[in-house]
Amino acid sequence: MGRTSTEETTMAKYLLLKHYRGAPAAVNDVPMDQWTQAEISAHVQYMQDFADRLEGTGEFVDGQALAPEGTWVRYDGEGRPPVTDGPFAETKDLIAGWMVIDVDSHERAVELAGELSAAPGAGGKPIHEWLEVRPFLTAPPTITE
Repeated sequence: MGRTSTEETTMAKYLLLKHYRGAPAAVNDVPMDQWTQAEISAHVQYMQDFADRLEGTGEFVDGQALAPEGTWVRYDGEGRPPVTDGPFAETKDLIAGWMVIDVDSHERAVELAGELSAAPGAGGKPIHEWLEVRPFLTAPPTITE
């Protein structure tokens, strides 16, 4: 008998990553610390409305904005405290926030990331920011003979 693959009809989870720096420059590339309070509020509201809409379709899992500060931590051996270093706010690649979506295809994940990229920035114009779309690692399909 030939090999067959069992496929589940589950949706795939994707991580949409927003970067402070490290991605290609956005079209509306004015840093958020130079936006007015009204521009920041409009941006945050766009993100919330986007998440609310995806909650309604069952595609939203979770999302959070992240502060630019952080600390690197690593294991330093049995019985020893973790080693820490940082914060390194000057690093070229900082994650600004993330959203987890659960969609039926990679194409849908890209479509939604494109919509999220249109969040308003300085002057109320869309940022056209680059978002990183990363699939969650899943188990390989079951192969039977």
